[in-house]
Order: sequence, then structure tokens, then C-alpha cells
Amino acid sequence: METLFFSMLGFLWVAAITPGPNNMLLTSSGANYGFMRTIPLMIGIMLGMQCILLLVAFGVGSLILLYPALHLILKIAGSAYLLWLAWKIGTATYEKLETDAPPPAPIPFWQGGLLQVINPKAWLMALGAVASFSLAGAQYLHSVALISIGIALVNIVAGIIWIAFGSMIGKLLRSRRSWTIFNVFMGLLTAACALLIWH
Repeated sequence: METLFFSMLGFLWVAAITPGPNNMLLTSSGANYGFMRTIPLMIGIMLGMQCILLLVAFGVGSLILLYPALHLILKIAGSAYLLWLAWKIGTATYEKLETDAPPPAPIPFWQGGLLQVINPKAWLMALGAVASFSLAGAQYLHSVALISIGIALVNIVAGIIWIAFGSMIGKLLRSRRSWTIFNVFMGLLTAACALLIWH
């Protein structure tokens, strides 16, 4: 069981740490709003992933395998949402953090959760984890609980790394021009993640 758990952690870690919509969003938010103000977004992403895992583990995910049209709808909705997020990131206005004006509102946690619901990569990650690492019979619920813990662990560590990376970048950007270039670049990377959905 321990070997299976560590194999599962390896699978989930690769899925969680590699660049993708979640990590681009966390990096951009970390740069624009700082480390602490991005934590709610990370929590939203984590809760969204847990919901997807539970839906897959208890049968809803199999509908995607049975009805390919549902997968196509998820791809279209996920792509549209990513492009909207990319636009919001790319056109974010420059804000000096030193001013006395109230800081701009960060991306709310519910948007991180919503991204998971319409993110085909999240569904496929959950399907892969449940199909590969769950155990049959009486141990099924126990194995799903371990997968849930594994997803939470890798999401916390990967999320903190990407937020910290974004926060470091945010401290280096000192002019309106550099912020604009960074936000456009992150917006383009987020839009490019929509292309990954179709492969």
C-alpha cells in the first residue's frame, strides 16, 4: 500500500507542478496581489479539485467516458473560461502597491474552483488517479480518501511554489511598462493553456 501511495504522489506531483492554467493563474495573482492575498485562490483551486475527485470516484466521471459529447462541451467551456481569464490577466491595470489607495481586489477563490469544474485536465487527472490508484472492494473508500489526501498535499506544495515565484517576480517589476509586459505575457501563457486542452 505504501508503494502504491508514493507512486500515486509521483503521478499527482507531475500533474500539479507542471505549467498549466492553475499555475499560470497562481503566478499572475502572486505577482499582482502578493503571496498572502493569493492564498484564497489556491484554496479555491484545491476545493475544486476535491469536488472533481469525488464526482469521478462516485460515478459522474464515467459519464464523460460514456458520452464523448460531454467531454467536448467541457473542452469548449474550459477553453472559453481560460480565454476570459487570459484577457483579465493581460489587461490588468498597473497599481502601485505603495500608494494609500485601497489595493485592487485579487481573483476570488470561487473562480479557482470554477476553473476546475470546467477544466478537462482536472477531470482527466482525477479519472487517471482513481482508475490507476484506487483499490477494489472494501478498500475502495479508503483508497479514494488517500487519493484525496495526495491531491491536497501536492496542490498545497505546488501552489505555494508558483505563488512564491509570482511574488518574487512582482517585487522585481518596478515600472508600469514592466508590469504591462508581464501581465500580457502571463495572459498569453494562460491563453496558450487553452490549446493544451485540445491535445
